[in-house]
Amino acid sequence: MDLLTSGGVILVDKPTGPTSHDVVAVARRVLGTPRVGHAGTLDPLATGLLMLCVGPATRLVQFLVGLPKDYLARVRLGVRTTTDDPEGDVEATSEGWRDLDPGTLGAALSDLRGRTWQMPPRFSAKKIGGVAAHYRARRGEAVALAPVEVEVLDLELLEWQPPDLDLRVCCSSGTYVRALARDLGEALGTGAHLSALRRTAIGKFRVEGAVTLAGLGDPSLVERACMTPAAAVAHLPWVEVGPEDAVRIFQGQAIAFVGPVASSPLPDSPVAVLSGRTLIAVAEREEGRLRPRKVFPVKVS
Repeated sequence: MDLLTSGGVILVDKPTGPTSHDVVAVARRVLGTPRVGHAGTLDPLATGLLMLCVGPATRLVQFLVGLPKDYLARVRLGVRTTTDDPEGDVEATSEGWRDLDPGTLGAALSDLRGRTWQMPPRFSAKKIGGVAAHYRARRGEAVALAPVEVEVLDLELLEWQPPDLDLRVCCSSGTYVRALARDLGEALGTGAHLSALRRTAIGKFRVEGAVTLAGLGDPSLVERACMTPAAAVAHLPWVEVGPEDAVRIFQGQAIAFVGPVASSPLPDSPVAVLSGRTLIAVAEREEGRLRPRKVFPVKVS
């Protein structure tokens, strides 16, 4: 696969320590291109799946960041911190977790499932007046964030070894697992923080096929962990077009389209346009026409 010419999406297993931007910087250096971006930030504490878009595929980031995420999370009850993780200062402690029974714990987890409004952590990348909240918080400024609507699709208790809970979390994009840990602690009256986090999946893409950060320098490992732009947006509805319509798409022209779109999408969903199984554009539908919004002028068969 010619990453720099045709583009591709690399699945990376991020270790604890580096930021997502650090991973991007390593990829830019070893791949020899500034055209690298990521779809979905992981905190330095977290490990697991990070999707790197390379070359022309950097234009696909907006279609990947909204995919649901799966995590394995460890929550420490009895300790509330300023950052909702181990890096912050301890704000309060409690031994209340010693008296918890399975019914109380199960009810608290159940209340966190579904669609709800979540208050982002004070130490987060959310912008306030154009400045990330964590910068303001570290300067001692008051941080007033607005709640955001999120959805916890699944929240499963895997193991309870007091005072630690191991959870499997499946949630919408934009959900802070740190905030889930915080809110669980509040609901139980014990306080809590997120002590470990691993992202195992983004949409249908799983960490098992990912390359390590060190492996980014090995072309054979990168090749195995890389997917084509078409495969990366396989969750989108799609259409296959012939050579003449492909030329029009490459020129930025809308094409007539009255047939069904595969995957039975919502009416306003973007559409992946393929020619010879190669992604040539992502388009919007306009009354029987497909108007390209992102064009990938690559060779097609």
